[in-house]
Amino acid sequence: MAIMHIHHTGLWVRDLERSRSFFEQFFHARAGAIYRNPVSGFQSYFLEFESGARLELMWKPALADPSAAEAYGWAHLAFAFPDPASVDTHTGLLREAGSPVLGEPRRTGDGYYEAVVADPDGNRIELVAKPSTAAPGR
Repeated sequence: MAIMHIHHTGLWVRDLERSRSFFEQFFHARAGAIYRNPVSGFQSYFLEFESGARLELMWKPALADPSAAEAYGWAHLAFAFPDPASVDTHTGLLREAGSPVLGEPRRTGDGYYEAVVADPDGNRIELVAKPSTAAPGR
């Protein structure tokens, strides 16, 4: 059996350029060229992070009814940091830039140190530092 891995995560956004800038500035993403579909109006950027993880930011003129599949968002996107101090520092940078802090830095029940912030569209982003022995499934 072939080894599989997650290729990318997709996220519908209201303002493609604003979201691209947010992930470039605060999470050091590198954006590829913009893709534009002239028929549907769909546009997207693939962002790549230092680890090789990829995020596709997507926009189109009119999303379907909010109850349709294309309108569903994600629960959260988590970025790993080397230690709790880095989580604290990054949370402060985001707060200063006007990003809402939805969950102040804290130690979770499974030993992670995390904070939760919102991106420009209100999507939840976790900033996490793993414990020395990570709990399964995290």
